[in-house]
Amino acid sequence: MPPALSPSRTADFKQCPLLYRFRAVDKLTGPPSPAAARGTLVHAVLETLFDLPAGERTPERALQLLRPRWEELVAADPELATMLTAEQVSDEAWFEEAGRLVERWFELEDPTRLEPADRELYVETEVDGLTLRGYIDRLDIAPTGQVRIVDYKTGRSPNERFEAKALFQMKFYALVLWRLRGTVPDLLQLVYLGDGRILRYAPDERDLLAVERNVRAVWAAIERAARTGDWRPRTGALCGWCEFRDLCPEFGGTPPPLPENAAAIALDPVSSGAARPADD
Repeated sequence: MPPALSPSRTADFKQCPLLYRFRAVDKLTGPPSPAAARGTLVHAVLETLFDLPAGERTPERALQLLRPRWEELVAADPELATMLTAEQVSDEAWFEEAGRLVERWFELEDPTRLEPADRELYVETEVDGLTLRGYIDRLDIAPTGQVRIVDYKTGRSPNERFEAKALFQMKFYALVLWRLRGTVPDLLQLVYLGDGRILRYAPDERDLLAVERNVRAVWAAIERAARTGDWRPRTGALCGWCEFRDLCPEFGGTPPPLPENAAAIALDPVSSGAARPADD
């Protein structure tokens, strides 16, 4: 199998090579997060809502889906339940916040007027021997043929300094679709439920060619790090939110010893692939 990258792993390395190593090589996971579990639930509800006839896609019906979908998610992945108990989060308050996020979505979009072409769409293509892949929350295709990629975020929208990073994920998806279908998607749309903002961007071929060059450069850097074992940290504004800060030498921590086959793991398609990350 060829080496592979997802937008999340690409973004990890761009942010900090050591972060990539922790996640892709050491296979470390952060502490349980009620916010991440809530994001998973909200995504599941919004996906399931489109299984209903248009007239039944109401806020009331969506709220009724919260607990049944949560039970299904926990049955499939019991570790999700630990995200609530680990921090002694109030079950009722947690569901109420999930409900508020779902209700806010109805203020931003009208599902009775939408018929998505795909939901939770897995996409994959190969560029010069490197597989690019990921999951798209929603793909809309208008009767006129216009294509819109939509992604839901349960956090707040970024300030202008971080908008480019947020759009990178969407441009990555657009690049994959362009290479797969031969047409540049018309619109990229990030729906932020945390503060009720929508970020839209219309890409062109020049944008996507730049992303392609960037991804190639990132993969070349990953290959160098894998060969040399040099996964040096890169400090920045996001260090304060890093879940592995205690292991980072920049903050007095000590990373775990590299696995014996670290180079092979770093370049293995499974380690760098498209596992669906929890929403922020």
